[in-house]
Amino acid sequence: MAFWLADAREGQDSDWIQRFDPRFWTIDFPRPMMASAVVTAPDALRIDAVFMAAGDLAGLIWDSEDKLDHPLLAYRTDRDYTGATLSFRWRSSGLVPLDGVNGPTLTIEGKDAAGGPRTWYVRLWNYAEGTGEDALVRIPFRTLAAGWEGGGEPVHPAAIDRLFISLVPPVFVPGSTVPLAAPVEAWAELTGIACTGARSMLEIGDVLVPANGLACATAYDDSCNQTPQRLIRNLRGLGYRGSVLHYLGMSHFFPLAAQGGGFLVDPVAAAFCKPADKWHRAYFAACGEAGYSPIASLSYELLAQHCPVAWQQRAFDGSPARTGWVPPSALLSPANADAMTWLRKVGQSTAAMMQDAGVPVRFQIGEPWWWVDAQRRICIYDDAARAALGGTPPEIVDLTASLTAPQKALLDSAGALLAASTAALRDAVRTAVAPADAEVLLLTFLPTVLDPATPEALRANLPLGWASPAFDRLQVEDYDWLTAGKAASRRAGYALVNGRLGYPPAEQDYLAGFVPAGASRELWREIDLGIDEALVRGAHETFVWALPQVCRDGFVRLPQFHEDNPMQAFDDIAYPIALGRDATVTPEFSTSVSVTASGFERRNSLWSNARLRFDVGPGIRSEHELGQLIAFFRARRGAARGFRLRDPTDCSSNAMIGTPTPDDQLLGLGNGAKTEFALVKRYGDGEDAQLRRITRPRADSLTVQVGGVVQTSGWVLGPLGVITFAAAPAAGAEVRAGFLFDVPVRFAEDNLQVSGTSFAAGEAPTVPVIEVREAT
Repeated sequence: MAFWLADAREGQDSDWIQRFDPRFWTIDFPRPMMASAVVTAPDALRIDAVFMAAGDLAGLIWDSEDKLDHPLLAYRTDRDYTGATLSFRWRSSGLVPLDGVNGPTLTIEGKDAAGGPRTWYVRLWNYAEGTGEDALVRIPFRTLAAGWEGGGEPVHPAAIDRLFISLVPPVFVPGSTVPLAAPVEAWAELTGIACTGARSMLEIGDVLVPANGLACATAYDDSCNQTPQRLIRNLRGLGYRGSVLHYLGMSHFFPLAAQGGGFLVDPVAAAFCKPADKWHRAYFAACGEAGYSPIASLSYELLAQHCPVAWQQRAFDGSPARTGWVPPSALLSPANADAMTWLRKVGQSTAAMMQDAGVPVRFQIGEPWWWVDAQRRICIYDDAARAALGGTPPEIVDLTASLTAPQKALLDSAGALLAASTAALRDAVRTAVAPADAEVLLLTFLPTVLDPATPEALRANLPLGWASPAFDRLQVEDYDWLTAGKAASRRAGYALVNGRLGYPPAEQDYLAGFVPAGASRELWREIDLGIDEALVRGAHETFVWALPQVCRDGFVRLPQFHEDNPMQAFDDIAYPIALGRDATVTPEFSTSVSVTASGFERRNSLWSNARLRFDVGPGIRSEHELGQLIAFFRARRGAARGFRLRDPTDCSSNAMIGTPTPDDQLLGLGNGAKTEFALVKRYGDGEDAQLRRITRPRADSLTVQVGGVVQTSGWVLGPLGVITFAAAPAAGAEVRAGFLFDVPVRFAEDNLQVSGTSFAAGEAPTVPVIEVREAT
């Protein structure tokens, strides 16, 4: 299926917003405090915060450059505030007031008139009328001045990068990490937000991609600094409809209590801290208003620094389970009663919030498992687990080794514990909303639970207690296999899961993964392929995980159009008449060119590959061939069905028309796991070379080479020019191939004008043919 990685708007629809629109403010804060911002009216914003340490400071931020929205939906960068005036009513409680020492300060980061970096500190009280906790604030940027009394250095308003309003607790000690005697809850409201004067409006992307048939995911840990309304706007503009899978996270939503020099989850307090509670209520309500059906996801994972010691899974030697995140997270033990009680409380509170918001209660138990560490040790030996598993369970030193019968039985027992904990969480959520219904789903990550190196791990981490109908639907993710090209592992994994747990494809959802920060954007191609395969498998719903990465990389999934006619759109047969020298071949690109007022050009290449056009009419040399053309045209229903065409100017992997050799084209490098390699042809050298996918090779011409050795067996040619090896090529081995190929084409028009008199007089008909892009 087609997708696009957009870097910027290039002629797409736009609209205008008022500068300082409440939806686009963000909130920033240090651990362990928490804060959130939600839109309460078209011109109003509410900030909630809970301060944990004396030096905690939150910042309400307006960025001149939109770094969070999708490029097609972002607002235009405008750093010139010279003629603008910002005004709003300020109300607050639990904060140092506007007129107090360390009261809300407007920090302005930008450049001075000479172009040097500069920061100004503007006391808001100098521009306020009212009291310290209820005042009208008016900020005229042209005459703004820094300093306690407002008589300091004038702010240069023409080059502002960021505005930052500071919020601190009543007992504020700058830089202090000393815990407060008790957490301090606070709030502030900005209402009647208005920007007047010159440059008070900002252009903003206003695209509306047609519904693409996919759902999307969000995550609180990644997006708690944004307003919920901003996330929903991006989802809708990018064509996602139906469900929204929302991960509650493992580091921000829960209340904390100072303990032992740190801050740990407070199991006695409410399930959500006040800022997270306000945010999620607004999020679920915004989903419902926009027509989305949210799914709340809760995992067995907690940020390690906030996780009580007794709750954590442990290896046999007592080492705590730790993920590879920075900072690391810990895994909750399914055997620990306190940890599981807390999870059930979170699940019930989430269900109640969704019910209050008027949306269906849908809940996902996300990737519950017993952790397997880097040494392949399974972490089933915390005190609670040991007690539940008989008191002195046998040690499993290495899950990759051959296991004894008692060790396998231990894994089965651990799996039963895991299944019992998820069942209890499922039942708690359903009980919380009874007699209404609650849909409960379970997500499993196949590359971990079905790692071929640890074949017995599934006893513990894919327990039979999860078999249908334990959950309303099973959700699966295969990201590591997908991006590594482990097609064989993926196929085997789905077959095993289907057989072991018994959920048919129509009762499974698919999560398509994400592109980590710093990774190649080319991974989106693999993710898009996984989406296509899920659609073919008949998955109930397919999710793109997740919105922050979609916005960062500009991913746009284009909608899939289905034919009403059940016939295949492509006939895998060759055009019956060889093209002569008189036939024309025209490669074309699509480039948008805009010319500035000063005459400079800006060119944007819209296609990564050329598209070919042919006129096959001049190739007709006899009345017999003319009859063949007419019959072939009718059989294709005009432009309705595609076919193969041999391009006489470019049909070989060796130069343009040379005899193919196994060394012609580099398809990729082996990594010891990838088994599928697509046929390609390169035009040019180095990084500037154009890479063309070959989807219609001549099978009888194909020769394959791995690591310099011609392969006469051990591989097959699949649909759309993909070679699948029985055994993955070794890491670093070059996979090369040589081949002849055809071009997938269709007739460009639904009519064919042929005059017998003209043809008899030597005038060739015009028969335009155009290349077909095939989903790869």
